[in-house]
Amino acid sequence: MKALPPHLAKKLQTRADEGALRSLPGALPLTDFASNDYLGLSGNLALHTAAQEILTQNQNTAGGATGSRLITGNHNLYPKAEATIATFHNAESALLFNSGYDANIGFFSCVPQKNDIVLYDEFIHASIRDGLRLGNAASYKFRHNDLNALEKLILQHREKAQEFYIVTESVFSMDGDSPNLKQLAGIAAKYNCRIVIDEAHAVGIFGTNGEGLIKQTELEDSVFARIVTFGKAMGCHGAAVLGVKELKEYLVNFARSLIYTTGLPPHAVATISAAYMLIPQQAEARQALYNNISFFKAEAQRLNIKGLIASSSAIQCVVIPGNNKVKQVAAHLQQHGYNIKPILSPTVPKGQERLRFCLHSYNTRQEISGVLTCLKAIL
Repeated sequence: MKALPPHLAKKLQTRADEGALRSLPGALPLTDFASNDYLGLSGNLALHTAAQEILTQNQNTAGGATGSRLITGNHNLYPKAEATIATFHNAESALLFNSGYDANIGFFSCVPQKNDIVLYDEFIHASIRDGLRLGNAASYKFRHNDLNALEKLILQHREKAQEFYIVTESVFSMDGDSPNLKQLAGIAAKYNCRIVIDEAHAVGIFGTNGEGLIKQTELEDSVFARIVTFGKAMGCHGAAVLGVKELKEYLVNFARSLIYTTGLPPHAVATISAAYMLIPQQAEARQALYNNISFFKAEAQRLNIKGLIASSSAIQCVVIPGNNKVKQVAAHLQQHGYNIKPILSPTVPKGQERLRFCLHSYNTRQEISGVLTCLKAIL
């Protein structure tokens, strides 16, 4: 086989020299502070049993989708799952995609048009940025959760925009914090902007039954589109875009990441439906998670851990500047039995490298206290 082109090999070497070279990790038999399985649903036997029952009830034994949704892949489980999802989140419609990445690529590459303007939080997910790059709308970032900066951008560009889209996350994946959603909705109403919210890290966690922060804050009617993903607290795989029925129809016709890919297999869609059956029953697990979040923050304060980013979500981060330094600290914690991942630049801005602690309902207080005590000893 031919070798990698020299200019690509040079890029790899540069990344290695910066301490930012990525590699695929092996499975570590360590205490989990790294996965997004916040409620432990992915390993819950009830989820897989319910999925199998749904397949049996619908007489669907196919192993694969057999084609894209517009050809042969739109099997009978899809419309039922989408109706369940829309009802659960109090939305008019839901459209399933193969992943959160596919949903964001599909939406942002085709919905904002040439004469539209997209204003997005600077810490928005990479998949949203990639979708915007594939589209024709102009886009501008604003300082993280700074709604004054957002309003200034609106005023700066309002004469040029056919449509304004404001894009943010209800819980940010790398900081765990949230914007002031009600204030954001007020700004959008004032200037007739359309809000798009990625709810990946809020679904299953926030709301009476895990519906997410938009439902919890009763802002469903103020938001143009929500992207909900199922690879976190829902314990499965896939994503959906929530919005009006016309948005769903538009995406079916123009979202290339939906049109030109094989659909999810029946078992994956059945598992999504099963997750929506089970997630309202997870009140005890959600409370256990909330208790662990409070305990983690209290322990970090007791131990005087510096660099903790303010967050009320399951994502708690400690900033440790420098790729090499944060990797050394993470390796130390892993050697002591804790699965902690370092988040390196360029994933986060240089100087903002951090340890990312993902808390779960099943983490014990002993584990939380232990990992923070271990961290304090090396800082």
